[in-house]
Amino acid sequence: MGAITVIVATPLLSAVILALVPDYRLAAKLNILFSAITLLAAFVQFGLEPSSGSLFVVDAFNIYLIALTAFVGLTTSVFSAGYIGHEVAIRRLDAGKLRFYHAMYQAFMFTMLLALSANNLGVMWVAVEGATLTTVLMVSLYRTAASIEAAWKYFILCGVGIALALFGTILMYLAAQPVMGPGMAAMTWTELMVHVAKVNPAILNLAFVFLLVGYGTKVGLAPLHAWLPDAHAEGPTPISAVLSGLLLNVALYAVLRFKMLLAANGAAIAPGPLMVAMGLASLLLAGLMLYRRRDIKRFFAYSSIEHMGIITFAFGMGGPLANFAGLLHMAMHSLTKSAIFYAVGHAVQVKGTQRMEKIAGLTVSHPVLGWGLLVGVVAIAGLPPFGIFMSEFLLVTSTFAREPLLAVPLAIGILVAFGALVLRVQQVCFGAPLGGAGGNAPIQGSLVPLFAHLALVLVAGLWLPGPLVAWFQTVAALLG
Repeated sequence: MGAITVIVATPLLSAVILALVPDYRLAAKLNILFSAITLLAAFVQFGLEPSSGSLFVVDAFNIYLIALTAFVGLTTSVFSAGYIGHEVAIRRLDAGKLRFYHAMYQAFMFTMLLALSANNLGVMWVAVEGATLTTVLMVSLYRTAASIEAAWKYFILCGVGIALALFGTILMYLAAQPVMGPGMAAMTWTELMVHVAKVNPAILNLAFVFLLVGYGTKVGLAPLHAWLPDAHAEGPTPISAVLSGLLLNVALYAVLRFKMLLAANGAAIAPGPLMVAMGLASLLLAGLMLYRRRDIKRFFAYSSIEHMGIITFAFGMGGPLANFAGLLHMAMHSLTKSAIFYAVGHAVQVKGTQRMEKIAGLTVSHPVLGWGLLVGVVAIAGLPPFGIFMSEFLLVTSTFAREPLLAVPLAIGILVAFGALVLRVQQVCFGAPLGGAGGNAPIQGSLVPLFAHLALVLVAGLWLPGPLVAWFQTVAALLG
């Protein structure tokens, strides 16, 4: 378990160190260095045998998600260095607050990696709650009335959700205790998977409902999504990137772990219909709401809700192909949406506004940035040859083959969202250039993460490595 200990401990120790570094420029460089060490440890884990202990577990399900989280954490730290430096230069942020920002960034990475690798229901719950607290603090970093209001909304709604998840966790322990006895074993994933077939299905069913609603709040599923657009719109853009690209995945990972427990108990309810309903509701609501958004960060926040709805629907449908599509979509959405927020962050800085009608002509005024954003939107819209097209194609075709009536609203929701994306990207990227009050942000070096992500998404749409396909197939079978 040495590598996973390094993966989890590095961001925790980094948070302590960065809290003591007064120079924000040095802190930004150290933030990148520590994130690179975490990613290196994640890659080392691939060469080791899967293992589990009382605290940590590394198995087929979480090893790639850990690596994906570490990778996006590194690329976002690179983007963050330039972005935050410019925010200080134009005096939107006080340099004195950035010691807190960089420490909270690493603390956030620690909580997500701990949640992904925890072998204990309680530890995972604590980690997800910790992720909420760290991001709430970063959302309010600008200390404006709007950012503080967004942080409070985030805290209250996700606090309610995480309380429901805690109740579901307690019920899960209550169900397992008569079979496994009191103690830590009844809270351990690997032990529960062995004995869950003997657990009382009535309590198990009730626990899953609370867990789905509770962690579903963190996923941003309708009707529990209201915190997400405000948090994205008012917080620093690097936090929007990791919220959409990473935190939503972590919360859904928790739901899927519990779904695996229900699948292993033949008498429990099928969790699929609940997940399909919440996924479709999120997709259709977000697709319609996209047409009314005028704030570019809020717009892409609703796009995240849409895609988390698609992913939840896929796992609700279940089966080898739909689960494969859901896993692929998780990875592709993380890479694409974080890339889009990198582009959006710089666009807001160079144009001096988040209003979409005032960011017109980006491909003319800032060609590299504008075309990068355009490619990102093409990818997230599900057009070929990008990876999201592949995952959506697999999901729609498998749904048509199994449940044609469900495929109709799924396809309609995807097309409605596609129309909104095409409409808004024309407004932002083309036409006569507007805006420009933000000054000349030093963006060129910070665009490397943007194009690195888009290149990976393009490659995934054309060719998936054999080990990655094997992982998707293995986990798809585990999810039932």
